Amino acid sequence: MTSLVTPLVTVENLRVSFGDTEVVHGVSLSIARGECVAIVGESGSGKSVTARALLGLAGPGSSVRASAFRVSGRDALAFAPGDWRRLRGRFAGLVLQDALVSLDPLRTVGAEIAEVLAVHDVVARARRADRVLDLLDAVGVPEPELRARQHPHQLSGGLRQRALIASAIAANPELIIADEPTTALDVTVQAQILRLLAERKAAGTALLLISHDLAVVASIADRILVMKDGQIVEEGPAREVLAAPAHDYTCALLSAVPSAASRGTRLTSGAPRSRPAPDLSARVLAGAGLTRSYGPRRVNDDVSFTLHEGETLGVVGESGSGKTTLARLALGLLEPDTGQVTLHGRPWSHLRERERRPLRPRIQLISQNPLDSFDPRHTVGRLVAEPLRLPRTERHARVLDLLARVGLPPETAARRPRELSGGQRQRVAIARALGPRPDVLVCDEPVSALDVSIQAQVLDLLADLQAEYGTAMLFISHDLGVVHHVADRVLVMKDGRVVEEGGVGEVFTRPRHRYTRELVAAVPSMESIGGGLSQRL
Repeated sequence: MTSLVTPLVTVENLRVSFGDTEVVHGVSLSIARGECVAIVGESGSGKSVTARALLGLAGPGSSVRASAFRVSGRDALAFAPGDWRRLRGRFAGLVLQDALVSLDPLRTVGAEIAEVLAVHDVVARARRADRVLDLLDAVGVPEPELRARQHPHQLSGGLRQRALIASAIAANPELIIADEPTTALDVTVQAQILRLLAERKAAGTALLLISHDLAVVASIADRILVMKDGQIVEEGPAREVLAAPAHDYTCALLSAVPSAASRGTRLTSGAPRSRPAPDLSARVLAGAGLTRSYGPRRVNDDVSFTLHEGETLGVVGESGSGKTTLARLALGLLEPDTGQVTLHGRPWSHLRERERRPLRPRIQLISQNPLDSFDPRHTVGRLVAEPLRLPRTERHARVLDLLARVGLPPETAARRPRELSGGQRQRVAIARALGPRPDVLVCDEPVSALDVSIQAQVLDLLADLQAEYGTAMLFISHDLGVVHHVADRVLVMKDGRVVEEGGVGEVFTRPRHRYTRELVAAVPSMESIGGGLSQRL
């Protein structure tokens, strides 16, 4: 049982400002040994700033004030910069969302972990190499001797995240602060990371978890703090907050979670959503016997699929299963080694690019991170107008109409991508994709990086546009709850092959293949929460 008698960290009336703007307003919290406290809320709610302030990392130009702030029995308000540096790593380890950014690209993973051991004098120099391997093994990294010699870009997302956790726990810290540690990871790797954090907690380590994924929070948190606009609007034991939320904002967050229970409803309001049935007689896109290799590795192996007018076909599987390669084959960005893709029954793959170019407007992509695909020099108006084949005099009106359809005001056209929030950028990506009125949208992890409320808005928007235009969607996601909410049918991929396919309800509730059963079992669940919602598939 968690004891709150001697908390490791206590802060009262925490306020964080940047210049004249206060972004955290009077937050109070405490964390004890062996306890997991979770902070949930939308992007911009102040979660990450609050967590970083506990380590003296609020950011350049920040001002941190509090009525009381004690860390490991010491008055943190009196800390000098050197005190904070000695505290980080030895007392507290930090795990961030994007390990590729957090890890030094010029150093091997082993050197990154060894630095923590050296700076905090954890073990003698002669034993550091062995300790690095022990840490990598402890976090479930296979072949630790090989991985220790590799650079971050040579590892998968899951391996990078585990290496980052190994670095965070290298000095045996009493507190781990994990800021969105599983966002964008597939469900099986996410389960491994959560299991690892739960093991550290069981060993007595305190854990502060920042997440927008309420199912992840439900699986590990003892207490939950709900933040909105820089303030705590609700807090309490995890089961109470999830089962009987007292604040309207918490209720809205819970109702926005996509799952089997939310099918046929609008996530943003809970109202029923009408949608025409897919036309199963009209085959829009199909792949037959698709094989694609990179060197000796076969990434897609005899993959076949069919997509009908107005239908959403979900594609799920862990990282490396071949989902994104399948999307690139469907888009005509890659040619299959064998097999073919057809668009409206006509050849699409193996066409020369000049033959394919007139057909490209009929199939469009919505990617996970539009910021990577947008030219940062261009305005939103230019980005949305680029695929339009209209006279110059008509383009501007069409751009404003598209922005309005995705819920963005006209003035957005003059802004640049970096001036927008993640949710706004995703709406711009959807407007751009819809511009040519495509028959097919290929959605590759379109909502995985969005918080739950923005995700709900984007999924509702895609459903509305599909109902209006009859667009078919190839929807790739690692989030089984999202796929269960949006898809009509689903393909389950493993090691480049389709191991199971069928109606989404049948596949997720009565999976036949062992791998599908493992995926479903790995999904974090929220049991007995208000309104009958459930993440258990």
